[in-house]
Parts: sequence; structure tokens; C-alpha cells
Amino acid sequence: MFKSLLIANRGEIACRVINTARRMGIKTIAVYSDADKGAKHVRFADHAVRLGPAAAKDSYLRADLILKAAREFSAEAIHPGYGFLSENAEFAESCAAAGIAFVGPRPDAIRDMGLKDRAKAIAVEVGAPVLPGYWDLDQDPERLKAEAEKIGFPLLIKAVAGGGGRGIRVVEDGVAFGPALDSARREAAASFGDDRVMLERLVLRPRHIEVQVFGDQHGNLVHLYERDCSIQRRRQKLIEEAPAPGMTEAVRESLTQAALKIAKAVNYSNAGTVEFVADGTGPLRPDGFWFLEMNTRLQVEHPVTEAVLGLDLVEWQLRVAAGENLPLTQDQIHLKGAAIEARIVAEDPAKGFLPSSGVVAGLPDDGAIRVDSGYEIGDIFPDAYDSLVEKAIAHGADRAQALARLQAHLEARVVTGISTNIGYLARLCPLSSFAQGGVHTGLLEDEGLALLKPDALAARRLGLAAIGVQVARELEVPEGASPFDVPDGWRLNAPSHLAVGFQIEDRRVSVELHSDEVQLSAGYRGDHAVVPRRLIHAYGKAKDWTILIAESAGPKAEARGDIAATLFVDRAGASLVERGEVWRYSYPAAEASADSLEASDEITAPLPGKIATIHAQAGQTVKKGQVLVVLEAMKMEHALTASRDGVIAETFVQEGRQVKAADVLIRLVAQEAVT
Repeated sequence: MFKSLLIANRGEIACRVINTARRMGIKTIAVYSDADKGAKHVRFADHAVRLGPAAAKDSYLRADLILKAAREFSAEAIHPGYGFLSENAEFAESCAAAGIAFVGPRPDAIRDMGLKDRAKAIAVEVGAPVLPGYWDLDQDPERLKAEAEKIGFPLLIKAVAGGGGRGIRVVEDGVAFGPALDSARREAAASFGDDRVMLERLVLRPRHIEVQVFGDQHGNLVHLYERDCSIQRRRQKLIEEAPAPGMTEAVRESLTQAALKIAKAVNYSNAGTVEFVADGTGPLRPDGFWFLEMNTRLQVEHPVTEAVLGLDLVEWQLRVAAGENLPLTQDQIHLKGAAIEARIVAEDPAKGFLPSSGVVAGLPDDGAIRVDSGYEIGDIFPDAYDSLVEKAIAHGADRAQALARLQAHLEARVVTGISTNIGYLARLCPLSSFAQGGVHTGLLEDEGLALLKPDALAARRLGLAAIGVQVARELEVPEGASPFDVPDGWRLNAPSHLAVGFQIEDRRVSVELHSDEVQLSAGYRGDHAVVPRRLIHAYGKAKDWTILIAESAGPKAEARGDIAATLFVDRAGASLVERGEVWRYSYPAAEASADSLEASDEITAPLPGKIATIHAQAGQTVKKGQVLVVLEAMKMEHALTASRDGVIAETFVQEGRQVKAADVLIRLVAQEAVT
């Protein structure tokens, strides 16, 4: 076995690999960019080497610098994780040339499966089911449009070198084909350095089912059953599970045998995943699935396979890369229960899933289920890479038990400082469509209304926030101070009365607190919520925060010791965390007014990025919601729209320009101002 291992990656996968290597007694070397200086994976490894600036092209994609670091610390092997250089055949060859083992498949297998068009051709050769499409070399736009007309609409445009949902566009008709092609090519070029695309018939109500395969250098090849990855947003996976809901032995046999045929055709070794699209309009059928692609690396969702099989796939990877035989044969591999994984990402679902960055705050994970994370409290979450924060993996005797455990974890998870989708996923878990296994890639869109963030202006939440602020103020009073110094609203000839003002996005709210011996109540618009003050407990202090716990009301809840909410109070306001969701209640600025909170005439960059396209010029009349600028950031394209009807007064940027968060891109004026 290797004595030393360099991990050519970052975040949770780097920590995940280091964890297994440490258990196996292998010395670990981390690499990092300037954006990740002091990151968890850097602290976790035995040694760490700086690669360069934050941009991936100057750091994590610099094969020469990674190999130099490996030689410096005499690394015997390099684990590429996923993304970055994990499916780069040239990098695998460079490792071999340097006498360093690449923990992954052979370079020729990476090449054969890395390009979707070549992979489709191989699948056809071995008799695996493939959807009608176009994957030839001719990339002339007119040829592509003609092929699209032959295939029929709706269809998919997919980046040939794609992955992670990038470079993919759904096209409903011929009119939309040209703009969609341009957009897919731009994103493909930015993400993979290759703007070639292929076309594929779109399966309605599709399911995404994949098979984990594993081979060694001695010709042994096994499957590790299937995973369902159908719960996606913008073709990015959010929920993965094993086994697939509704899977039968007949379908599984057809599916796994097709996957093994494809893997065997390229003499595959190490970990790989063969992905299929299945018809989700009814029960799964042996003839109702088609090959999509093969990922020649470890997948983000590999922990659900580990959970249902009781295996460590990273350990398998290292053993196979060291020349050992597969640890088990096919007849020794058996499913045990069910597992579900949720991807926690730094996005704000309430703001169109806008990516987020900042300092991770909140409370440590409670340890009830497995959590693979690349961050700890106090770490900086950068805006230079993808949005994955951590993965929560729940295992149970069956799917219902695994799902219940996942929901309980998400509802108890407390993360602030950055926006996340924890609350969004917590609301997904109990929905009948999902809980009953009716999964398909459009489920999140179908259930959009049910997944909306609950109202921040609900009286009970306003009451909790106001009471939390009041309790925190009282905690600031020095011990032994006069009772008259306690800011509790006490009055000589009337009940106690206090008012706490908040700014909630574009609303200003005043919450009145009335107290007696045991409780405070909060009212808004005539709606009152009674929140027993005795259930608000001081938890502690963390830097500038006062942390409070609000327990569930009612005798049964008190007996269970349930926690209803956690409050973080600072000098600027309060953050309320309830069932994984975060609401921010800020103190209003002195100059704030209703007029200043109207829709802005300035279109600003919501986060750092590069201007991909500009769709409006000075003097042009635009409508509310019309796309004005497309911003490329965090490996995705973000459409910025007009906040109201108006006329473009000025544009301040050009295509290809880098911008910072809050930079003004376009200024609007009212139509009457130019007439």
C-alpha cells in the first residue's frame, strides 16, 4: 500500500479522501489556492502546498504545479477527487510518467468515456440502449439545426465534454435552438475548455438512474448496484439515493448488465459510474432506460452506495490503484437497507437560488447522521468554486426510515453566515410526491409552491425574533446592576411594554412586546403569537453573537425536549433558524424610508463574475423581467433582469469583463423621462 498520497482537490472530497487515508496509515498532502488558505482540508492534511491564485486555471487545474508538489513531498499516489483534473487523461499520463500512481482509471478509458459522443458510439457497439441523437464531429450551426429538426423537439443540447449539469439546454422548438446553442457553447467552453455539443431526444418525465461499477487491473469487474439521482435543479443533483425507488430485480438485472458491458468494452479499472435516463411516466421497465454517459471518477453521491453496502469506496480506489485485486466478488456484495443523500449548497432559494459566499457561522453538526463537509464554523466559503458546502447522508432499514432521519437532521441543522438550501430540502422530505417515491427530474419544479420559504412576517417568528433581541439586551446588563437599568419595558402604573423595530428585506415592521410573569406576546397586523418567555434560554456567546434557544411550546413538546428555533442576536439584528431555514431581522437604518426601498433603477452584479452577454443597449425600451445581462459566476450562468418597465439610460460594462459584487452594470430610467 502507498505510504503517501497527494489529494489534487479541495473542500469536502479532499477531507473525505484524507479521512480514509489517515485510517489506512497513509501520509496525506493537500494542495490549495489563495482562496483556500487555512481551509479545512489544508488543516486536516499532514502537509499542504500552495498552488497559486484563487482562479482554478491558476491553481487546481495546474497539473505541473500539482506534480511538483507531489515530487516535493515524495507522494506515491495522487487522488484527483471529482471535478478539476479527475477526468483528464493527460494528467493521468503525466502521473504515470513521473512514477506516481493515478487513483483512477487508465487514460485510454478516460478518453473513450470522457467525450459523450465517443461514449455513445461505444454503447451502440456493445448493444446498450441509446436514445436517438446526433454526436458527429461536424459542429456547423446549420448542420446542428438540421439534425435537431430530424430528431424532433423537445430535445437536449449537451456539451460533449460536459458534466455536472453544465453546458446543457432544453430546446422546445426551432426558434429557440440558435440562442440555446450559443448559450450551451459558452458555458461548455468556460467550464471544460471545449465548446462542442451533441443533440439528444428529450425524455419526458425522466428519471436519472446510475450504476456504480468497479474494476481492478487484473480484469475483475463488478457493479455496486444503482443510485437514483432524479431530484435535480437546473440539472444539478440535490438528492441521491440507493436503491432506486420502485426498482425491480428484472430492471436491475438489465440495467447493471448494460453498465458492465460498457465498462468492459473499455477495460475499465477503479471507480466509475454509468449513467442512464429512464422513462418515469410509469413503473420502471427493462426496456425503459437509455445510456447517457460514463463518469470515469468517483461520484459526489458515492456515500449512499457506501451506506447500503457497508464499504469504503475510497479505500477500494486506493487498493486497486496499488495493484490489489477487488476486495469482494459480485456474489459477496449485497444491499443492506436504504440511504439518501442531500447536497447542502450555498444558494438562496428565496432569491432565485442566487449563489452565496461569506463566513460560515451557526452551530456544529449534532453527529446524528453522516455529514461529509469541507467547512467548519468560522471558515470562509469562497465564491471562486462550486457551491457545495456539505453532504448529509442518512441510512435506514428502508427508504422511509432513511428519509425520516434525513428530515430530522435537516430540520435541526443550524447554519448561518451564508445562504443555504437546508430549509428548502427539509420542506421537500415530507412532500407526498417525494416521500412515496414518485421521483423524476421535474419534481422540484412541479412542487415549487410547496417548497417556498415560509413568511418572515409570520407573527410567531416576529415574536421569537423580538423576544430574542430583548433577552440578549437583558443579558448585557452587568450582574448586580439596578433593576431600573434592565431594559424590560417596566412601568410603574401599567403593564410592561416594549417595541422592537425590524427591517425584513424591503419591509419595516414594529413588534410590540407585552409581558406578565411568564410570557411575552408579539403582534403584527392584528395577528398575535404567544411565546412563553420561559422557553427562551441563553445558549452562549460566539464572537459577536448571543445564541439563544427557543424550545417548542406545549407540555408534550417540553417533555420531548424539542427545539423549535435557534436565535443569533448581534448588534445589527437577529437571525432566526427554524427547521433548517434562516430568517434575518435587521434593525432599520436611521435613514431608511419606504421610498428608498422601491425597485432599484440600477442593475447590479449579485456576486463576482464575468459578463457573458449583454442583451440591451442604451436607449432601448425594456419590460419588467426582461433579461438584460447574463453573468457567468460560480460555474453557472445567471440571468439579470429589469426590475421594472423602463428605458436603458446607460450600460457600464462590456462582454467578457470581470465585475465585483454590487458593481452597477446597467441604469434604467422611466419611459416618461425620455419622452
